[in-house]
Amino acid sequence: LCCCAGCVAVAVAVALVRDDTRGPRGGPPHDMTSTIPSSENGNSLFCSIGSVNTAISNDDLRHQIDAFLTSRGERRDVLILPPDFTRFHSQAGLITQYISEYYNFTLKEKNAASSNSSARSDGGGDSSDSKEEEGRAIPTTCTPCSPAIQIIPALGTHAPMTPSQIEIMFGKELSKKDPNPFIVHNWREDVVTIGHAPAEMVSEATYGLVNEPWPAQLNKLVWDKRIKRNDANYNGNPNGNGLPPLVISVGQVVPHEVLGMANFNKNLFVGVGGVEAINLSHFVGAVHGMEKLMGRGQNPLRSILNYASKEYLQDQLDLWYILTVMGSNNATGEVEMKGLYIGNDVRCYNMACDLSLQVNFNLLPKPPKKMVVYLNEEYHSTWLGNKSIYRTRMAIDDGGELIVMAPHVETFGEDERIDALIRQVGYVGTPAIMEAMEEDKELKSNLSAVAHLIHGSSEGRFSITYCPGRLTREEIESVGFQYASLEAMERRYDVNGLEDGWNTEVNEDGVEEEFYYISNPALGLWAVSSRFEDDSEVSTFSRGKDDGASTAIASNQEASAQSGGVGGWKRAPSSKPTRD
Repeated sequence: LCCCAGCVAVAVAVALVRDDTRGPRGGPPHDMTSTIPSSENGNSLFCSIGSVNTAISNDDLRHQIDAFLTSRGERRDVLILPPDFTRFHSQAGLITQYISEYYNFTLKEKNAASSNSSARSDGGGDSSDSKEEEGRAIPTTCTPCSPAIQIIPALGTHAPMTPSQIEIMFGKELSKKDPNPFIVHNWREDVVTIGHAPAEMVSEATYGLVNEPWPAQLNKLVWDKRIKRNDANYNGNPNGNGLPPLVISVGQVVPHEVLGMANFNKNLFVGVGGVEAINLSHFVGAVHGMEKLMGRGQNPLRSILNYASKEYLQDQLDLWYILTVMGSNNATGEVEMKGLYIGNDVRCYNMACDLSLQVNFNLLPKPPKKMVVYLNEEYHSTWLGNKSIYRTRMAIDDGGELIVMAPHVETFGEDERIDALIRQVGYVGTPAIMEAMEEDKELKSNLSAVAHLIHGSSEGRFSITYCPGRLTREEIESVGFQYASLEAMERRYDVNGLEDGWNTEVNEDGVEEEFYYISNPALGLWAVSSRFEDDSEVSTFSRGKDDGASTAIASNQEASAQSGGVGGWKRAPSSKPTRD
């Protein structure tokens, strides 16, 4: 394959995808589709592969990545925006490796995905290499061009990746590259505002609670990759002498607590976005109500981001999205790639959303009284670990118990400022959090923290017991959670012997009890139909003519049946309730 100008041929690899006949949840098989660029779709959708029964091997993945990059022509400047280690299972690390190897930026690693949980022994490797080359880097032969490559992990509000995390996720060749291609995104310092979404859109999404424009912010380096449309050498031809920068956003589409479904332009406006945009977007999501967002690809907050993409990104960047859908193999329980979508507009995202809901959405026949969630090494803070709450709250029964086994959790926030605010306010329920926001300027200037606290509060509908490896009882109870010893809970719930889904235990009274176990909350969304079926439900929040302009929400304080979010409450109380 050659990507030099003048000899570019659009080479689309034939997808050699294993189709497992065992569809998850007993569902019917779905056809795998592969869309090749053509004049019919304006080249906006390069690849569409996936079904609930599909398993895309590493070989297949590399073929599709190589074919896509060949179709884009020669480049001298490539910027990759993958997620951070909290999205390890997305396969974004492996995709970033393949891009790097295609452009001869790094040598090819035989065991590139050996540490990735979705690496397979049944055809998941690159069969073109001989066994004697196994385990060592070999030269690539994909293309004679070798552009400069920069990589900005889409941290959002998260802490920077450690060298160890970079090596595990992106491989040894990239991790030891000199000069270092990895750039740390600072959401408080490294951004530029490129435009605004109208205040009317924000007002609609927040039921009138917020009436101000949403700032579209990006890392300055991303914005520097704008197509130079006034460059005479370019003239709108991506294969011309101008060779515009290629920006590739990589990530996984999965249900998400703020945007409904993760990734697509969230990777830019949040992942490499700025403090004002992230704060307001998280707050908009919290105000709108988590249960009205999660699992819904189309929602008022996503419409705000889509507006900003169309108005400010679409004609400014040669920006392409590589989106994956990950799920568990029915027989082995291993994580595997169910879908791959490559495009430069919302269509690839919509298709990935459709598949993700089939793969990652777990509709339970009844609400569990007890749910047990295990957090692996990806989760070192409650800021990350509270996915255990977000992803299960639409399933757990009223009066139920959520047990979070968190051996690696050592802090609350991802930076010192947010950590301090979480410790100060706690996960105490929407009314008290909103009241605290009105009284505390620091909290009011960090609306993403407000949103996080709301999202992590059970609103008294169910109890949350945290079992941390590196936080004390006093710290856990000070933020409103119940505490249990990790060692005691590990003896009670042996995660090595549990299966995802329904399990049973014999309680201290000798009575057999049922509980629901989740080994990784990042891979799905769990709900019962009564909390998800009404997609057009009108929020319990309303602003009457007599409503004030403050955070007062209506007349009485009462959680909605679905809990969570300002949209589920009537009016914040005048005094802070007890923590529960």
